[in-house]
Parts: sequence; structure tokens; C-alpha cells
Amino acid sequence: MEIREVIESDWPQVWAIIHDVVRRQETFTYDPVMGEGEARGIWIERPPGVTVVAVEGDRVLGTAKMGPNRAGPGAHVSTASFMVYGEARGRGVGTKLCEQALGWAQGSGYAGMQFNAVVESNRTAVDLYRRLGFAVIGTVPGAFEHPTLGRVGLHVMYQQF
Repeated sequence: MEIREVIESDWPQVWAIIHDVVRRQETFTYDPVMGEGEARGIWIERPPGVTVVAVEGDRVLGTAKMGPNRAGPGAHVSTASFMVYGEARGRGVGTKLCEQALGWAQGSGYAGMQFNAVVESNRTAVDLYRRLGFAVIGTVPGAFEHPTLGRVGLHVMYQQF
């Protein structure tokens, strides 16, 4: 598996991953009916941020975007988001993407990385982030409307470098 910056020809596969993940309404706060144009505007980062893909051959297995969490006085803290193709889950793709994001942020001089809205029922992601050094620093109770579990909390997670 190789992780590299996204290129234009990757977009159809990246969009398919985003569309599937968002439509399920289990892990992201994005509007489940958002269109391709809106998704592209959200997912493809502008400098200083970057969007990457994890690929095997010509198959996109997952994607990540990373950049400053906020502008101005908050720009010293980074953030990132990750999505993995359904059939590639459980193969370490998310771990590799998160490690890539952490390396990018540290190498870019950020003071830490903050995740603003990790769905608490997404145990795979929460456990992965904890394993890689993140801590839950707060939870907004009932802030995410899960399609089968009802209202669940959204964690704010942070790792200081």
C-alpha cells in the first residue's frame, strides 16, 4: 500500500468512498444528500493543507485530508479526517492514513492535532486514535443523530506534539 497526494484521476474513487461513508450516516456529520461538487469542495484541501490517498495499484483504498484546525491564532493546531473503502476496512488502511497525517503535521511544525467530532459509537476510530496517542478531552452528549443508535456523543480528541 502506498500513500500519496491525491491526483485528479483519483477523484471518482475518492467520491465513491465519501458518498458511501456519508450516506450511511454512522461516522461523519456531513449532510447525507450532499452532492459531488460539495464533497469535492470539503475534501480536497488547499495549501497549507493536503489530501492524500492510500492505494494498491490503481485502487484507492482510503483517503485523508489534513490542515490547520482553525485560522489565525488557532492555526498552530492541525486537524485531519479519514475515510476507508468498505472492503478495505480492517486491513490497516486507517492506521496508515492517520500515521501519515501525524507525520505531516509534526513535520509541518504544528503543536498538536485535534479531531473536532469523533462519533463515540465509532469504536474502531476511537480505539485507533487512542492507540496512536490521542485522548478524549471532551464529549458533547447526544450531538450526533445515529441512524440505529439514536443520539450519541461527539468526542473532541487531541494529541499534543
